[in-house]
Amino acid sequence: MTRRTEWPGSEDDTSSAAGDAENRNGRRGRRKKGGGSALAFSGGDPDAPKATTEPPRTPEEQARAICLRLLTGSPRTRKQLGDALHQRGIPEEAAEEVLSRFEDVGLIDDAAFADAWVESRHHGRGLARRALARELRTKGVDSAVIDEAVGRLDSEQEESTARALVDRKLRTTRGLDREKRLRRLAGMLARKGYPEGLALRVVRRALEEEGEDPELLDQHLPDV
Repeated sequence: MTRRTEWPGSEDDTSSAAGDAENRNGRRGRRKKGGGSALAFSGGDPDAPKATTEPPRTPEEQARAICLRLLTGSPRTRKQLGDALHQRGIPEEAAEEVLSRFEDVGLIDDAAFADAWVESRHHGRGLARRALARELRTKGVDSAVIDEAVGRLDSEQEESTARALVDRKLRTTRGLDREKRLRRLAGMLARKGYPEGLALRVVRRALEEEGEDPELLDQHLPDV
């Protein structure tokens, strides 16, 4: 009697392996169709709850999120934040509650905002007290807070800044006639909020030091 030897890779093994592969493929296919994931489950039934659905936020929560996002970009006054909440449809009661809470913890501080604004805009742009006060009013800062902030700029510092502005501008006006130089330099200071008397005085002194005849300057400038 001849004994049959089974070698790896024979027909019986091949059939067995094929059967195992078919079973595995079948299970894999069922997993794909059955939707083991939350996405497949929710997508299969339109009435099924969505896994990522969040409960609607309260107006207070929405207001806090809006304020924090805005304050991350740059400091804001209470009025600026209040206007932003109003534009986004936050009820006034909820907005006031959140804004007051932010003030209590120091996230809103109009006085600190005004001080920083004056420091930055005066040294960075050369703005005078009048222009700084006008800008702060547009941002909703209280008048008393504005007066205190701009009051830290004394008249000597303001005049010194005006002179520095004129010195930087003088070079660009050389070659113009005297009257045009006077108008251009004085107009530059006026746009930055400097009073007329101070502006004319600073401009005349700068031109005199550059060699202009004081008597000729007096023909175009009032006595200041």
